[in-house]
Amino acid sequence: MTRIVILCLIVVCSGWVNAATTLEGVGHANIREDNLDEARAEARQAAMRDLALQYQAQVSTQDTVENGQLTVSKTELSSNVELRNATIVDESRRGNLLRVVVRAELSGKTADGEGSCQAGESSGLRKRVAVTGFPIVMPSQGGDPGLDNAGEQLPQALVARLQKQGKLQVLGATSLRLFSNLPDAPTTQANMASNRLTNVVQLARELGAQFVVTGVIRDIGVSDPDAWGTSVFDKMKGGLGFGDKTRRFETEMMVFDGFSGSPVFRKRFETTANWTPAGRGTAGFGAAGFEKSEWGAAVSEVIDEMTAAVGSALNCQPFMARITRVSDDKVTLASGATAGLRPGDQLNIYRSQRYFDSLGGTPELADAGVTMTLDSVHPDFSTGRLATSGRQINVQRDDLAIIW
Repeated sequence: MTRIVILCLIVVCSGWVNAATTLEGVGHANIREDNLDEARAEARQAAMRDLALQYQAQVSTQDTVENGQLTVSKTELSSNVELRNATIVDESRRGNLLRVVVRAELSGKTADGEGSCQAGESSGLRKRVAVTGFPIVMPSQGGDPGLDNAGEQLPQALVARLQKQGKLQVLGATSLRLFSNLPDAPTTQANMASNRLTNVVQLARELGAQFVVTGVIRDIGVSDPDAWGTSVFDKMKGGLGFGDKTRRFETEMMVFDGFSGSPVFRKRFETTANWTPAGRGTAGFGAAGFEKSEWGAAVSEVIDEMTAAVGSALNCQPFMARITRVSDDKVTLASGATAGLRPGDQLNIYRSQRYFDSLGGTPELADAGVTMTLDSVHPDFSTGRLATSGRQINVQRDDLAIIW
């Protein structure tokens, strides 16, 4: 038996560049049982796939030929593309067939080779983030008055950078610390196995935040404490170049979902560089002259990396707003224009459920199968209408409205 396997790879590129390109895609869906919202969602997803194919797609085809006849033909399609600010610009209905046209900004793979997530409409909204303090695990490592406040100065610098980006609503709570046992952070003694903080949910609710960014400074010590000694021996050693005047910096940052308390992101950042004591012309941690020293410049680069990591982690997360009031089909959300919401926006409603045998556990979200359309948007809250009465689907306060 003669068996031949033919493998071919076809790359179809339209706009093979990293810069964002605005395109329009067309999607169709059948309207079943007069459910226009469900059909619109299906048609929108079809249009998004059409957009991805227009921009950048890879088609892999594998054919198997036995005795001159094609026996197996397999085609796989993949697309590495990020869609942002997707909006429906046209909608038409013909019988039970719905046609929508979606316009969106598209960009391809990042320069480092890692594909960006397809975050959809949520990437164009400003999620609310609270940043707490980063306490030092071993405060005695500081050894210099200019470093004693590093636990508050580090998150303040992170807040400033995130606010400058303008992609998130950033709330500073840098004087607060979430961890009672710093070496084991972020776990708690009450529930060591879950790696989940119970007080994150309470803090996020009080601040009205969707996410909480926190962490600890695990190492801020010097390599050779005697390198700056004033004795004759220490000065001779320094003059001969034997003294190690480097200081370490290691911090661990965590990002938690404020509704469940579950970790979204966790990573350690570290660096080492020459350090000059504050009494010798270098300003304290985070001060105006901080970056003029080698160690300060190295730490500043680490904070830049942390800022980018927060943005990357949250860009792939959906936008969630807590429901604060329900009256028949009218719903009020604890989020508004400052988050980027506009009249006409549609959000999916999810029920937040807990069970009596685990009231302190993570709430489960159940799709209510209904959407709400905003009709009035204020700076910090908005109101909209459900497709059906809230009583019929038992929508209550503390349920969530989500845009993916």
